Amino acid sequence: MTTSLIPRRLGQGLRAVATTSPSPSQSVIRRAFSSLPAALSHIGKQPLPYGSDVVLTHDSTPIMNPRVAADLHSTTLHIKGPLGEHVLPIKPYVKLAFEHEQGDSLLSISVQDPAIKEQRSMWGTTRALIANAITGVTDGYIVPLRLVGVGYRASVEGGKKLSMKLGYSHPVDIEIPAGIQCSTPLPNKIVLQGNDIQKLKEFAFKIRKWRPPEPYNQKGIFVDEETIAKKTSKKK
Repeated sequence: MTTSLIPRRLGQGLRAVATTSPSPSQSVIRRAFSSLPAALSHIGKQPLPYGSDVVLTHDSTPIMNPRVAADLHSTTLHIKGPLGEHVLPIKPYVKLAFEHEQGDSLLSISVQDPAIKEQRSMWGTTRALIANAITGVTDGYIVPLRLVGVGYRASVEGGKKLSMKLGYSHPVDIEIPAGIQCSTPLPNKIVLQGNDIQKLKEFAFKIRKWRPPEPYNQKGIFVDEETIAKKTSKKK
């Protein structure tokens, strides 16, 4: 009896066991399953520190009329800091524990059953969302954009509208959402500031879609440290 390895594209750990005269009908595929317990979330199990200028309030009342159906029966976490306030829905199986050690405030996050895939995945996700919210209400976020192209310019009009010249026959005007501060320190540079990283990124890519970076001349609107590989045009 001989043993041959299955190609890697079919997955590691698979082996085909055949007789001395192997044939497709005689080969047997076996997979080795692990009996180890499910691993804990490497991110979710880490305590989350926060400063004295941040106030966390957990309202355990279930949400019965959610804005999104997935938030049904979730609880609410209020995060308040110097730069504003965030309200995050917390899944009912996610448990929050507030601790104080040597003058430091810590938030420990756990779930009811780490063996359940949904709870294990939301464990780390919940911690990351809370950490982003704490950073937003204390330090805030900055998202810069670069306008690369001949004649590309941007300016803020009245503090409520972003006006850009991007090579079209008309200027592109975009309303600045509430909670986002927009400035143009240079004609070809836009700086977005706010305490919600999700809203900042969404608005940044809303601006970017008017002139996505193209690889041949490397012109367009670049978000943060975004780069694009240069391509050469085909020569006949």
